[in-house]
Amino acid sequence: MSRPEIGVYLPQLGFSSEELLHRARRCEELGIDSLWLYDHLYGPGMPDYPSMEAWTLATALLARTERLRVGHMVLCNQFRHPVTLAKMATTLDQISGGRLSVGLGSGSIEDEHRRAGLPWGPFTQRSEQLGEALQILHQAFAEERIDFAGRYFTVTAMPIKPGPVQQPRPPLVVGGVGEKYTLPLVARYADVWNVPTYALGELEAKIAALRSACADVGRDPATIVLSIEAVMALAPDAASVPAVRTLAEKRFGSPAFGLHDTGLIGTPAEVAERLRGLVAMGFGQIVLLTHDRCSDQTLGLLATEVIPAL
Repeated sequence: MSRPEIGVYLPQLGFSSEELLHRARRCEELGIDSLWLYDHLYGPGMPDYPSMEAWTLATALLARTERLRVGHMVLCNQFRHPVTLAKMATTLDQISGGRLSVGLGSGSIEDEHRRAGLPWGPFTQRSEQLGEALQILHQAFAEERIDFAGRYFTVTAMPIKPGPVQQPRPPLVVGGVGEKYTLPLVARYADVWNVPTYALGELEAKIAALRSACADVGRDPATIVLSIEAVMALAPDAASVPAVRTLAEKRFGSPAFGLHDTGLIGTPAEVAERLRGLVAMGFGQIVLLTHDRCSDQTLGLLATEVIPAL
């Protein structure tokens, strides 16, 4: 069994550009595979806190690294027209030499849409719009041209040149576990399916639901990379575990973060053992939200003691 891709999720809330670049370069130096940002106009629930724009930041980080993969968990489909997004993605894939992952979702925070005057339709509508956007991206990446007539988007003979470096396309990541709308989109269009933290307590059921959605459209579920997003509270030794656990519970104690569902709390050996369990379930990508916001110590422990044990 090959080692899964190991990435870190670094919501860019309250960081300077220098601090974010430092963490990205540390990930690259240490051999951590990927770094993931969020896509919000401000930190959810914290509009007065500084937070950098997602695509501009990803471009800056990819331009100043050489091997690290960068993506978003996940881009909001309402923020960018899919033609514009296709052009942005192919351009950044060219600039980065093929190191972009394109996560895309239907939007999750109504308040930021209301403040910005952006449309916020019902989830059914936003899911349909997401489906059309994913179709447009597929076409743009494969054909370097878009001709599309849908309910929400109509595109006529739109060139997208140059196309992406990655073939057949930059990986398309769709996150979420909704069985009525989201998983059918994953089955049809996603290269990677990401299970968010709020669903970590029902992994087996949701994997089964995805397999069922794939059967409905005649797709082999093995062609979809299973990805998981989880909080990791990594302590250098057993004596440090209580303090690390306390900090993790302070920052990520809400049930939505699923801190205790995967049990990634403890020493490197303990965390590695639990990660091996996720790999055995079929997860080929693991994206970790660290208890201390990607400190040098935690990134070092992850790279030197956890990843080699996988």
